[in-house]
Amino acid sequence: MKTFALSRSTGGGAPDVAGFFDSRTFSVQYVVSDPATKRCAIIDPVLDFDEKSGATATFNADTLLEYVAKEGLTVEWILDTHPHADHFSAAQYLKEKTGAPTAIGQYVTQVQALWQEIYHWPDMPTDGRQWDTLFTKGDTFHIGELSARVLHSPGHTLASITYVVGDTAFVHDTLFQPDFGTARADFPGGSAKALWNSIQQILALPDETRLFTGHDYMPNGREPNWQSSVAEQRANNPHLAGKNEESYIALRHQRDSELPMPKLILHALQVNTRGGRLPEPEANGKRYLKIPLDALEGATWD
Repeated sequence: MKTFALSRSTGGGAPDVAGFFDSRTFSVQYVVSDPATKRCAIIDPVLDFDEKSGATATFNADTLLEYVAKEGLTVEWILDTHPHADHFSAAQYLKEKTGAPTAIGQYVTQVQALWQEIYHWPDMPTDGRQWDTLFTKGDTFHIGELSARVLHSPGHTLASITYVVGDTAFVHDTLFQPDFGTARADFPGGSAKALWNSIQQILALPDETRLFTGHDYMPNGREPNWQSSVAEQRANNPHLAGKNEESYIALRHQRDSELPMPKLILHALQVNTRGGRLPEPEANGKRYLKIPLDALEGATWD
C-alpha cells in the first residue's frame, strides 16, 4: 500500500508537498516545504491511538520528524485544519519536539463550547488558548518565503479552515478524491449548506491548483491517493458535477443519515479540542478518557 508521495514544486512560490497516509485512520498528514529556504509546516499530524487497548504511540509523528531531518528541513508551523473526529492530533507532541508554534482557526472556540457541554467540562477554557496562533479568514503568513493564506471552510465542522500555500490548497474534510465525493456535515455544528458554500470557494481557485485532502477511503480497492486539482474536482466529483446547491444539500442529508458516527469521535474530540493534549495523569499516574453515554445520534446496532 502506498503510504508516501512527494508532489514537487511547480515553480517559484510553490511548495514541495510530502503526503503521509495513515492506514489505521485513512488520514493524510503533510509536510509542506519551501525548496528555497528549507522551511516547512506540518499539517494535520496523527497521534496513534488503539481504541481496543487504550495505547497511544507516536509512530506517525516520528515518521514526519524523520522526513524533516532527512531533508534538512526546519519546522516553522504545526497546523491543524480543524479538531478531528477520527484521530488524535499530534500537534502538542510535535511542538515539544521541534519548538514550532501550533495554529488552527479561531473558529475552534465555537467547537470547544459545543464539546465542553457534551463532556460536561465547566472548567475547560473555550477561548482557544491551547494553540499558539488562531487564524481568521483572510489571514496571511509565511512558510519560509512562501506566502500562505487562510480560508474559512465550515460545514464539516464550525472550525474548519483551508490553508492555501502558493499553488496548493489543503482542503481537509471538505472534498475527498474526485472518484469518491465530499465530507459529511452531520457532526455537532455541521451544515450541508455551509459545506456547499465552502466547496464553491475552494473550486473558485485557479483550475490548476493542487488540492490535498485530509482522508482517502480507497474506493474499489485502489491505492491511496490524496492529490487532485480544482479542474478535476469540478469535472469528476460525483457529489458536485451537475449539482446545484439544492440537489447537493439533499444528497448530503441522505448520505449522512446512513453513516454511523466515527468510532473515535468521543475519544478524539476531548484531545483535539485541547490542542492535541492528552488528559492529565491522575493520582495513580494513569490518564483517562471520559466517554459520555447517549450523547450523539447515529448508533448502529448490526
